[in-house]
Amino acid sequence: MRMRTTLLLIMIQGMVYGQSFRYPKLAEQGKSTSALVPKRWKLIDSVSGDLNNDHRRDIALILEYDQEVRESRAYGDSNTEIITEIQRPRMLAIYFKTSSGGYRLSTQNNHFILRSQEGGAMGDPLRPSAIENNQLTLSFEGGGEWQWKLDYAFKYRGGNWVLERAGNSFYHEASGEINVHQYDFLRKTKEITSGSKFNRESANVTSTKTLPISTLRTFHTFKKPWTWQIGPDELL
Repeated sequence: MRMRTTLLLIMIQGMVYGQSFRYPKLAEQGKSTSALVPKRWKLIDSVSGDLNNDHRRDIALILEYDQEVRESRAYGDSNTEIITEIQRPRMLAIYFKTSSGGYRLSTQNNHFILRSQEGGAMGDPLRPSAIENNQLTLSFEGGGEWQWKLDYAFKYRGGNWVLERAGNSFYHEASGEINVHQYDFLRKTKEITSGSKFNRESANVTSTKTLPISTLRTFHTFKKPWTWQIGPDELL
């Protein structure tokens, strides 16, 4: 009896994980946020504000599927390190507010938002998104003994969502040691701060370096967090 039960559980698990999963194509238009969320998906974060400088309140939605599936995700180097995991897929959807009061889809991204299991010992890495100065900022946090924070500020330019700024911070919870990188891709500069979060004024050292980049990244050319190798041992 116990053997039959075990086999049945294995079969059910195989059916769940082995079934074909495809991301839905999001609605091109809708009159409300609830009308834009597809079946079997739930809204886990949202923010509103002007994203295309037309003085209307656009919206950015982060959606999560209601079931775990087998998903291959890029780690470290997006060209070579692909890891398959069982997790709930997530999507980013950005909608512009129209003059009629509804919403029009600007972009759908199925890869950039970190999943709930990608935060390490700290759990779900997703932090609330924000809109300021027509920029959409996506934030994540995770780690264990060494903790990390990531912030990415995208702006709508010429039909593309361009990464203008980013931040990458590491800090040790016990010792207070910190290492903070702030990137400005428009000015092509990188500000580095190292020291201690307990004694910032006297212990911290900040320097500015030039970023050797020629092309701005977009959602299409920046697959997901931790896959852009900006320099030796420096991932964003």
